[in-house]
Amino acid sequence: MPGVAIIGSQWGDEGKGKATDLLGGRIDYVVKFNGGNNAGHTVVVGDEKYALHLLPSGILTPGVTPVIGNGVVVDLSVLFEELEHLEERGIDVSKLRISGNAHVIPEYNRALDQVTERFLGKRRIGTTGRGIGPTYADKINRVGIRMQDLFDERILRQKIEGALVQKNELLVKTYNRRAFSVDEIADNLLEYAERVAPMVGDTSLEVHNALTAGQTVVFEAGQATMLDIDHGTYPYVTSSSATSGGVATGTGISPRLIDRIVGIQKAYITRVGSGPFPTELDNEVGERLRQAGGEFGVTTARARRTGWFDSVIARYSSRINGFTDIVMTKLDVLSKFETIPVCVAYEVDGQRFDEMPVSQSDFHHAKPIYEEFPGWEEDISGIRDFNKLPANAQSYVKAVEELSGARISAIGTGPDRDHIIELHNLLG
Repeated sequence: MPGVAIIGSQWGDEGKGKATDLLGGRIDYVVKFNGGNNAGHTVVVGDEKYALHLLPSGILTPGVTPVIGNGVVVDLSVLFEELEHLEERGIDVSKLRISGNAHVIPEYNRALDQVTERFLGKRRIGTTGRGIGPTYADKINRVGIRMQDLFDERILRQKIEGALVQKNELLVKTYNRRAFSVDEIADNLLEYAERVAPMVGDTSLEVHNALTAGQTVVFEAGQATMLDIDHGTYPYVTSSSATSGGVATGTGISPRLIDRIVGIQKAYITRVGSGPFPTELDNEVGERLRQAGGEFGVTTARARRTGWFDSVIARYSSRINGFTDIVMTKLDVLSKFETIPVCVAYEVDGQRFDEMPVSQSDFHHAKPIYEEFPGWEEDISGIRDFNKLPANAQSYVKAVEELSGARISAIGTGPDRDHIIELHNLLG
């Protein structure tokens, strides 16, 4: 009963879909357990490119049952927009399942997210403005709206009325924006109820039964470890649990049913939004990485911040998540660099840190200590055999593996699904 968790080990955008692609026809279910449409996966199938924001990437694999778990927040308009786009391109989306306990993003939370970010000015977090954070806050404050509420109009309207008491006060009196009416929000949500009803159910039970029946289930994280609400670079984080610990709570399955935990990390590192970034290259080298790697957000098209690989973060992620395997992506992007620095430790006020500093202030002021590795001139795009990589590329992979705290089981060498070198079986 292989349950495989796929976790971003950096600040997101590592290419988590690459691991799902590698498992290919061996997967029965793919379950998204956190986040919403505030992150994106780009999946290349042949000559076709698909940009997914809310749906798990497994929806593109024939025969796989895609699941949106209870830990996800759902924007219904985005959900059906994505489904319709896939259907237009010949993708079967009929097997999608959604937890009845997943929370719904109402329009007032999108408005609050956007206006709050503008109000914060220089102190802004760098959210996507899609209502994710306010919806998770509603969940914790017990004023949220769940998928199951769409099927009882009386309860739905009661919940909306209760939430708007506070929301409208904030919007009108603090931010000078218009108030929302109960009818406006309810009518908007109810127009999706009939369409979404066949997809909604007890996904916790369904996934549990699949695992105990010996089927293969992949748990796919949105965002990544360094954006986790508890273990990331707080407060510049997302609002959900993006680490392996979030799998059980975000799906309703036992942690004992998770057999493999796969960390996804780029051969370098990127970040979107505000927050500390020790190895950031705010220069022409960073721009070269950005252009070579196509480092622009799938969801927002924002240019990603870029930097050299950070092994302190890699070791931290391995420890927090308990990685059994690592998939290194975008090794091909590093081709033609004369030398490739790797951050092996930090220096803060004369003190060396080989592990992540506990203090947020220390991390913010951390200066990377680099070890340089020789680069390679050859274009390695699409190589699928480790032994065919240039010697310096092989040495780089082995060094990063030793620094990262877990074995590297696969290496991405290009954007296509089959541009990957498999070193070890991710299923064990």
